[in-house]
Amino acid sequence: MGKNAAPKLPPSRVPERITRTVLADPVADQLIHERVRLAIVSILAVNESLTFNELKNLLGSTDGNLSIHARKLEEAGYIGCEKGFDGRVPKTTFRLTETGRSALGRYLDHMERLIRAART
Repeated sequence: MGKNAAPKLPPSRVPERITRTVLADPVADQLIHERVRLAIVSILAVNESLTFNELKNLLGSTDGNLSIHARKLEEAGYIGCEKGFDGRVPKTTFRLTETGRSALGRYLDHMERLIRAART
């Protein structure tokens, strides 16, 4: 085998129907696909809004981890973030935007197609 030749891979064990489904719609939303971000948008989809601490407790997350993932979702326009005060205590509230709700719907549709293909 030449220096730059690709190694021969064994035949795929993935059924063709699943491969066709993935190829027909190859790009699941990678921003939402990450576990913590998927949990954030899913939780916000069934709650009008949640404070930072409420969301952190539901996720079992750290402050830093939630902050990083929430910032990425906010930059994409998937969640809205409102900062204010409750008396003298800072309060951050998150909500799912229409863009985020649409992205979650597309992601779930994609995953449902994969599941159906795998079960047939």
